[in-house]
Amino acid sequence: MSVTPSKPVLAVAIGLPALLAVVVAVIGVAGGPTAAPPAPTPTDDRTGPLALVSVDAPDAGKPACAELLKALPQQVTDAGAKVPRRELAKPAPPSTVAWGDAQHEPIVLRCGMGKPPELTQTAQLGTVNGVQWLDVVGDAGTVTHYVVDRSVYIALTEAKDAGTGPVQQVSAAVTATLPPQPISPNPG
Repeated sequence: MSVTPSKPVLAVAIGLPALLAVVVAVIGVAGGPTAAPPAPTPTDDRTGPLALVSVDAPDAGKPACAELLKALPQQVTDAGAKVPRRELAKPAPPSTVAWGDAQHEPIVLRCGMGKPPELTQTAQLGTVNGVQWLDVVGDAGTVTHYVVDRSVYIALTEAKDAGTGPVQQVSAAVTATLPPQPISPNPG
């Protein structure tokens, strides 16, 4: 046995939600309560000292790294903009330099790294200002460029969409301070 609702009950059941929707729309258009503006994004993580985790850099104490760090520019060009050196939080990893500001993701150079496992016989290398680079794309929107033809391995990590300026400027410093060496790929 089925029960059929009366016409007045059916009209209320259909009309009430429609009326509620109209009231909500009128309040929104007529200037009802407004949402608070989004909170400003803090820039402390882009302007204060940059905290870096320590990574294995067995050759960071070599004189080659000290020479390179002295030759690095105080600012680099990132996508056409000049980006200054950025202070590192203490304790900072040895032989590490960073550039960055409120408008640019940090660019981090680490000297004295271990040989990258991606450096194989078939690895694709690029040459910039006479320096051989191996690019390794990270999973966090970054790319790390490794210098693979000098007495120490150097890693330059930046956002994938950064311009070529940092690699070019670091290449100039590498060429000026560190003589080329034969590339030694990992076996296999």
